[in-house]
This record gives sequence, structure tokens and C-alpha cells, in this order.
Amino acid sequence: MVGLVYVAAFAPDQGEVGEVAASSKDSVLMTALVQRGYPTGPGTETATEFLVDPARFGEVFAADLPAEQAAVMAATQRPVAAAAFSDVSGPPAWKSLPSWAVVATGDKAAGSDVVRSMAQRAGAGSVEVEGSHVVMVSQPQAVVDLIVTAARAVTPSDR
Repeated sequence: MVGLVYVAAFAPDQGEVGEVAASSKDSVLMTALVQRGYPTGPGTETATEFLVDPARFGEVFAADLPAEQAAVMAATQRPVAAAAFSDVSGPPAWKSLPSWAVVATGDKAAGSDVVRSMAQRAGAGSVEVEGSHVVMVSQPQAVVDLIVTAARAVTPSDR
């Protein structure tokens, strides 16, 4: 059997738009995005992408990491295409697969409130962990523990 583990992540339903972070009372992501263009092929055609303002990266993404580590992450971050905020989701896997979620209580990127409500709607077994959006870096053992719990739940007991 297969299961899903969401770590400080959305669990959207079909038809939901990627801009759900805008509905969060906890997220400050939209105020920290920097818009850029990238080439989409020969000529001058470009598309829009966003990255987190490096000056605000620590506050938004990595508040529980040392400033030096957050600065490295800010400098090496990969931008996200604007389509990520406008494309709608397809059929959600959580409707047919068991799910678990790590809700980072200090997540200012996705927004703890939205991540928590999506996990509840998905029927995910969830744990709340004090941490930022990069809780998998700041609190790796808590994330590993939930992954192990999920793996044990979907593994036949005769193994």
C-alpha cells in the first residue's frame, strides 16, 4: 500500500488554485515575493517567475534556522513559475490514499492555518511541530518520526 506525507505543504482539493496561501492569516509570503522574467524560447518571449526576497527569506521561510544558514538558502533558492499560483489542482491523491501531515506552527510561507485545515480536510494523521516552512531542516527528527509512522501504517504486518 502507498501513503502520502505532507511536510509543511498544501493538500489541495480538485479545482483549487495555487494561490490559497493568499487566504492564510499566518502567511506573509505574498508580501515577500520578487517578480522576475525568464526566457521561454528563442526570441524575446518571457514568462514570470517569483522568488522570496532574500532580505526577507529568513523571516518568511526559515525563521528557526541560524541567520547564516537562512542566508545560504536565500542565495540558492530556486524561483517558482507564476503558473504555480494560478494553475488549478487535479484530482487529489489524499481522497484515495492514507495521508499524514507535518504542520509547522511557525510557517509564514504556506501558512500554518491553511496547512492545518487542509490536513484536517484530507483526514491526514497530523503532528504539529514548532518550526518554520523548512521544518524538515530545522526539526528533521520530528519529520522522520512521522514518515516512519506512515510507513509502518501502510506496511503489511507479516513482513
